[in-house]
Amino acid sequence: MVITSSGSQTIQKAEKESVNLGCTYTPAAEDKGELDIEWSNVSPDMTQKDKLVSYRWGGGGGLKFSTEPNQGDASITISALRASDTGTYQCKVKKAPGVDMRKVTLVVLVPPSVPKCWVEGGEEKGATVTLRCKSSKGSIPLTYVWTRETGGAMPAAATQDVGGELVIKNHTDSYTGTYVCEAKNSVGQAQCKYNLHAYNLGKIVGGVIGGLLLLILLLILIWLLIVCCQKKRYQKEAANEIREDAPAPESRPASRQSSRHSSFQSMAGYRTHQGVQYSSVRGHMPSIHESGPMYTGSSNSPSIAGDKATSLKYDERYGYAV
Repeated sequence: MVITSSGSQTIQKAEKESVNLGCTYTPAAEDKGELDIEWSNVSPDMTQKDKLVSYRWGGGGGLKFSTEPNQGDASITISALRASDTGTYQCKVKKAPGVDMRKVTLVVLVPPSVPKCWVEGGEEKGATVTLRCKSSKGSIPLTYVWTRETGGAMPAAATQDVGGELVIKNHTDSYTGTYVCEAKNSVGQAQCKYNLHAYNLGKIVGGVIGGLLLLILLLILIWLLIVCCQKKRYQKEAANEIREDAPAPESRPASRQSSRHSSFQSMAGYRTHQGVQYSSVRGHMPSIHESGPMYTGSSNSPSIAGDKATSLKYDERYGYAV
């Protein structure tokens, strides 16, 4: 048994493409046994077992034979390649007593993803400006090239490397414009753009300070508004508490005087008469003197109490004469 496939034993293909791994063979005249074809993914770690990819021509594992294997061609085709398909594959053809094998290495290359362009630091006039470019995916070697799309030719003071860094010294207005970064490898390329400006540092600082002052002023106004609202709320609550604690209004003095005077007349059992003066009812009733006749509450007969009359006055606090 002899495997007759020739050519490179290392194949490079781009992701999502298809590849044919050749394995043609010629049995010897004395090979009379049953044909046995085996493809395996050989592990680079010698302590690990090889992974069986496809057994005989029944196939499996997403692989298929390119033709009829029993006709001297045991080649296989892998479609829609992925990065994980990278590895060393071994074709083994056996027809007792003959046996032979061949290895081929497959490298699946990933095209660069769309890179990201950005400026590191600032874009101030007179300063050194650094533009950077980077792809998150892509098989190595991966190179980057910066070009100037608008604004003229690449500045004479600009330098770049294959790692995606573009440095422009002593930046001026004449260096502004659109810059393009292209990332590429052996199976593809992608690009991004950056619009470079030139700013005056003094104006930037002034704008930042002005913005901060405006923000501080706004915060102070908000704080004063909150304090004012809290003060008005406190005054309102204090006024409500004062109204709730105020005593009920007293009855008018005239009404109280009239009520007390009527009560006294009822208790004493007599009525007042013009020209008669009464003493205080506190303690024992004192002698009552008058210049003229005196009348009691129960009799109309006069009674003379003495020669000298006692002077009495009506007291509004008590409602009777004292």
